[in-house]
Amino acid sequence: MTLSEFDSFRPSEPARRRRQGVKRGTGRRRDNSDGSREMPMVPEPDFTSYYGRPVVKPAPWGDDVAIYLFLGGVAAGSALLGLGGQLTGRPILCRNARLSALTAVSAGAVALVKDLGRPERFLHMLRTFKVTSPMSVGSWILSAFSAGTAVTAVAEIDRMSGTRLPLGVLRKVLQAVEGPAGFEAAVFAGPLAAYTAVLLGDTATPTWNAAHEELPFVFVSSACLASAGLAMVTTPVRETGPARKLAVLGVLGDVAAMKVMERRMDPIAAEPLHQGKAGAMLKWSERLAVAGGLGTLLGGRNRVVAAASGLALLSASALTRFGVFEAGLASARDPRYTIEPQKNRLAARRAAGVTGDAITTAG
Repeated sequence: MTLSEFDSFRPSEPARRRRQGVKRGTGRRRDNSDGSREMPMVPEPDFTSYYGRPVVKPAPWGDDVAIYLFLGGVAAGSALLGLGGQLTGRPILCRNARLSALTAVSAGAVALVKDLGRPERFLHMLRTFKVTSPMSVGSWILSAFSAGTAVTAVAEIDRMSGTRLPLGVLRKVLQAVEGPAGFEAAVFAGPLAAYTAVLLGDTATPTWNAAHEELPFVFVSSACLASAGLAMVTTPVRETGPARKLAVLGVLGDVAAMKVMERRMDPIAAEPLHQGKAGAMLKWSERLAVAGGLGTLLGGRNRVVAAASGLALLSASALTRFGVFEAGLASARDPRYTIEPQKNRLAARRAAGVTGDAITTAG
């Protein structure tokens, strides 16, 4: 008899019982002597995995990463609105959006560094640039975006203080680069909103991986919801025209992208998006997005309605990010979401006649 460290995980074997009315060595029922119905020699198997353990290791990420996913979207969309305010002569929208972008990206960076454990780990990721690594590319996107956002926000703070910041000769330099910095931040806004979706889809987590093609569209639409909603809360309605348009586009994109994503995913891999905590969050996300969009269309020029609609859109965006994040973690904990989609893909390849490669064998 041997002992193993895994014996503690092994389920206890039930006591074997001899079936009533069945002779040893035969598979026939005693009450059906003509043999037309036979008992199965092997019972139908129940799905399980090795000692019931997960097939893939769940991502070691906590709520800090989910917060970063949300705040990154807020910052990205706000940078776009800041550029819109800059180009259309809306100074209050431009100022509020720029300050929102800096606040969101700074808080998101704090959450990211907290998850990493030590601040120098983020700096280590900037030592190289690897195109095939979403995390490496994302680190550079975040750094470039933060630089442009910081310049524009400092310029706004200097104006708000009546040019009292101790900048000296740097004030002229700041005023000269403020406009280009706004464009630079807007250029990196889209990649910042989307790269986190690519990062999730590049993992082996079943639900995230199954949604890797459509998830970037979901995250970009969610960023539009969040930034537009925040602008509608913080900015007078006379200057929120671009924010209202972005909100409507975000609602349409968010709802459509989620529906397309769920329809194109394997039905088994999509189950965590509709069940448990993640399912509840995503259901409310859709409701709040639609409610916020309707409020924006019908009463967006009323300050109270605009603020309420903005809060609904902000909440919808946060619930989308947290819901997708939670669904992925749930799918990794249950081995069913790893094995059954693999079986479905294998059956589809065989049905298509693909049987001679390294993945599919004739069976």
